[in-house]
Amino acid sequence: MTRPVLYSIVESPTHPNFSSVYSELGFEEIRLTSMRNAIKALKKNVPEVVVAEFFYGYGNNYAGINVSNLDVFLHSLQKYSPDTRIVILVDKSEREHVAKLKALFPIHAVLCYPVTEAQLREALEK
Repeated sequence: MTRPVLYSIVESPTHPNFSSVYSELGFEEIRLTSMRNAIKALKKNVPEVVVAEFFYGYGNNYAGINVSNLDVFLHSLQKYSPDTRIVILVDKSEREHVAKLKALFPIHAVLCYPVTEAQLREALEK
C-alpha cells in the first residue's frame, strides 16, 4: 500500500523541518526547494497535501497579476489535483494578505509563525 504524498516546499530558512510529523502521520514527504521544482514534481507525484510558505508579492514583477509566491504553483495544482489540501505557513506581518490568495484558491489551513508540531498535526489530521 502506498503512502499519501505530501509536498514540503521549503523556500526559506524559516520553514520548520516537520519531517518526523509527516512520517508519523503516514505521509511520504517530497521536499522541494522552489516552486519551479514543485510544478515539475506534479507531473510525477500528485500530492494529497502541500505545506508551503506564503510570501506576499509587494513589488513583484508580475504586473499585479499574482498575489504571492504560490499563485503559479496553485494554478498548476488545480490542473493536476484540485482536491489537494493546502497548508500555508505565514509570518504574522503578512497574514492579512492571505485573504487575497484564499479568494482565488481553496486553502485548507493557515498557520502563523512560529508554527508548532501540534498546530501542524491538527491541520493535517482534519
